[in-house]
Amino acid sequence: MTKPLIIITGASSGIGAAIAKSFSAAGHPLLLLARRVEQMEALGLPNTLCRGVDVTSREQLIAAVKEAEDKFGPADALVNNAGCMLLGDLSVQDPTEWDRMIDLNVKGVLNGIHAVLPGMKARKGGSIINVSSIAGRKTFPAHAAYCGTKFAVHAISENLREEVAADNVRVMTIAPGAVQTELLSHTTSQDIIDGYEQWKKEMGGVLDPQNVADTVMFVYQQPQNVNIREVLLAATGQPA
Repeated sequence: MTKPLIIITGASSGIGAAIAKSFSAAGHPLLLLARRVEQMEALGLPNTLCRGVDVTSREQLIAAVKEAEDKFGPADALVNNAGCMLLGDLSVQDPTEWDRMIDLNVKGVLNGIHAVLPGMKARKGGSIINVSSIAGRKTFPAHAAYCGTKFAVHAISENLREEVAADNVRVMTIAPGAVQTELLSHTTSQDIIDGYEQWKKEMGGVLDPQNVADTVMFVYQQPQNVNIREVLLAATGQPA
């Protein structure tokens, strides 16, 4: 039996790439979306469309989803994984970094939902899996704007779940703690980066992207009448 299409944003590295490999191994055709097409293509996954889409562009997202659904059939799941983390104290942080996080972490998630939700509601099925962060549940030093965007992802997810429960559409939020990815590298303050790296060492290591991918697979593979609404996961040694 042919498996249904899965759409993954931010699929060029880290958590997104690990999720892509896991769904591919389970036999699903994929639409992978990120700005770095060559890195997605380098994964070498079968039955996969890789498109250089900026999720802040609603039009690009909708066009890519249509192309994939025309080729592979309706999307059964969207994994909203694209995001960025730009840490800084609000008194000195460049406000353009707030704009970037709001555009990508909040509007990008909304754009993904907008691209797939009408079809899922019409078909009375589907799953929207939003990759958030433990920073969507609690605050951390120098995380104010980032936490704001991730708190928004949690609120959007919960509100959406209420809207679509009667349509048999599942909405799940996956909220990892610290993960070994490129995320921290975009922060401009070297002091904050150094402090974060020290914190990771003190806790004895962080999650691997595959840990998050395994969690996404677990919630998705439950029966459609089971909605694991939210999962918070972190390295055992992470105290906060």
